[in-house]
Amino acid sequence: MKPFIFSADAHVTEPLDIFTSALPESMMHRAITMTPVDGFVCSKVGDKIVHRIKMGGERADETGMHEPGEKRSGSHHIDRRIADMERDGVDAELIFPSLGLIIYFIEEADVEAESCRIYNNWCHSHFSQNLDRFVPSAILPCRDVNEAIKEIDRVADIGYTAAMLPVVTPAGVPKYNDPVWEPLFAKAGERGVVIILHAGTGLEDFAPERGAGGAIINYTRLMCDAQEAIYYLVGSGILDRNPKAKVACIETGASWLAGLAERMDEVFDAHSFFVRPKLARRPSEIVRDQIYCSFQHDKACVLSREITGVQALLWASDYPHMEGTFPHSQKVIKHIFDGVDISDEDKAAILGLNAAKLFRLKNDALNR
Repeated sequence: MKPFIFSADAHVTEPLDIFTSALPESMMHRAITMTPVDGFVCSKVGDKIVHRIKMGGERADETGMHEPGEKRSGSHHIDRRIADMERDGVDAELIFPSLGLIIYFIEEADVEAESCRIYNNWCHSHFSQNLDRFVPSAILPCRDVNEAIKEIDRVADIGYTAAMLPVVTPAGVPKYNDPVWEPLFAKAGERGVVIILHAGTGLEDFAPERGAGGAIINYTRLMCDAQEAIYYLVGSGILDRNPKAKVACIETGASWLAGLAERMDEVFDAHSFFVRPKLARRPSEIVRDQIYCSFQHDKACVLSREITGVQALLWASDYPHMEGTFPHSQKVIKHIFDGVDISDEDKAAILGLNAAKLFRLKNDALNR
């Protein structure tokens, strides 16, 4: 029997006018837009270009979507998306923005907060008729924590079970060991909203290395941002004091989590005299209880599952991105588990049941 497969990382392409059609006139000068400029698709905040992708060939179309010879029109249309999922053997998806990923480039707190509300309202409406297949993630503002807490309550009230913060806090925003974040994680735990740290969010430059090896360096280092966020949240005691809070690192791989848990335990023991605040649980226990990671190809995270716990691992396709596994997800999954001594129960958990439980997906197939 085929296991239930829940991809814990997938993206929707928003309408290009999602922000310009809804922001008040007083904020329009800082609206997020996407326009073609000199052969590039450029994402802009106001007049500032913050990201660009070369158009043509197998790079990107006019909406910024990667199109490496395999059309992914499901990024725009739910019916076509479901068809692609069925073709790829995927039963459910955790949904993230595309254009909205650059929301943390907005420096004005009020514009950022309003842009988050606009996206969250649109995404909720867009997927509301298919919540047995899709779990949308909300976006939380980061420049005003009180506004973020209000947005957690608001989106939880309409059914969201996941909400995104930047994996890297932008300049001028406190790091994740600052006490200012404590009430937010307390609120998220109270409302059952998983805090998402998606790769690349909050970065000043998506591709800072332009020299030799840039492609490998820039994409690989994204896992380092997730590691830093986790050891800030664990070391500061914010997660320890808020045991109901859950954090999921998305599109950062998962193999690093075991090594990080062991390293933090080593420091916790060997440098115990200097550890402040004192934690009620060992770092690895906090990781097991509260941290989750999505991955696409990592066999190593499956092999090290005794350290992190099976429950921490969430397989993902990253549909519709060109670096994702569509339309070959079944081949990728087979490769991950080839030669691995693992029970059918643990395999099913990693491929979908962990994510379904974490994000409280309601799907009849889960009850069979």
